[in-house]
Amino acid sequence: MALRPLPETPYLVAQRRLRHVGKDCLVAFDVNLYSVPARKVRPRQLIEIRATKSQVALHSATSGSDGDTFLAVHPRAGGRDPRVVEEEHWDGLPTGAGRRTTTGDGPPRRDTAEAGPLQALLNRAAATRVEVGRCPLSVYDELTGTRPFSTNSHAKNAR
Repeated sequence: MALRPLPETPYLVAQRRLRHVGKDCLVAFDVNLYSVPARKVRPRQLIEIRATKSQVALHSATSGSDGDTFLAVHPRAGGRDPRVVEEEHWDGLPTGAGRRTTTGDGPPRRDTAEAGPLQALLNRAAATRVEVGRCPLSVYDELTGTRPFSTNSHAKNAR
């Protein structure tokens, strides 16, 4: 009798966290990843997460030109390490198709199927495709005034 009746609308309990946006426009929360629109954010931008039991709302920490901070809302993911992504959020990001890893044309890539994991890693590295000039070691000896396994006659004469 001494207690008041419960309110018509239940009290909404929400967790609030600040996180940074990744290069892939994903924000990590509670070991899950949630997408934000690529055209509205930049990498490392601070995002406020407002998570309830059933959904995750993502807001920019600073308001935009229109004063709105809302970016996206997703159903809260169950389990560990899933990605909750809306494909249209990635509009404007590079697809990866046709992206070059080096400038200029290098020699053709070697087949990595038979070479093993170390060779496959080396084949992917851009440094392996850089053309390097080659000359005999005697050229370096002449430039520095040294000869291998011999004394430096120029240095002795200078003393």
